[in-house]
Amino acid sequence: MPFFIAYLLTQKHSGVTFYRSLYYVPSLIGGSIAVALVWKTIFSRKGLANTILASFGVPKLSWLGEPHLAMGILVLMSIWQFGSSMIIFAAGLKEISPTYYEAAEIDGANKWQRFIAITLPCLSPIILYNLIMQTITAFMAFTQAFVITQGGPNDSTNFYALYVYNHAFKWSNMGYASAMSWVMLALISIITFLLFKTSKFWVFTEADQ
Repeated sequence: MPFFIAYLLTQKHSGVTFYRSLYYVPSLIGGSIAVALVWKTIFSRKGLANTILASFGVPKLSWLGEPHLAMGILVLMSIWQFGSSMIIFAAGLKEISPTYYEAAEIDGANKWQRFIAITLPCLSPIILYNLIMQTITAFMAFTQAFVITQGGPNDSTNFYALYVYNHAFKWSNMGYASAMSWVMLALISIITFLLFKTSKFWVFTEADQ
């Protein structure tokens, strides 16, 4: 998603700088406890979300009481914070030489073909970087679940980092929590290793040209 938003925000349209800044701002404050508390208030039984639904005659929803809805709220909050990845993609798009597109256009390539043959290969190192960083970030997800849902309902939002935290500081199972932390490190290392090993099949650099 950040990639496609970055692609749209690097096109020549009026007000694109404003929208780029508007999308990036949430990534600066999105992970804070204060914003998580605001998010929790919005989706409470008497919050803004249900107030808006009520104005259209829709019954109130238990946003934080239903497993699929609670997970959706946290996913939505994470999407709201993709500004940093978007900025990196946008910088990469700006670095692609216009001569590549001009040469492809002369050869008769349409916009979609230019996107597949030029944009994606040139951005593949950045895609790899963002993929690794977002994987690590996903394993470290904690604040939203801790503040908004406390891992509920029915452990549907009991993320890995929150699970480790609860065992370490809530239930005083420090040994188990330490072991799970090492497991998380091992999982991240294995996934990163696999991404690097497979990157030779889809990541293109100047040396490949």
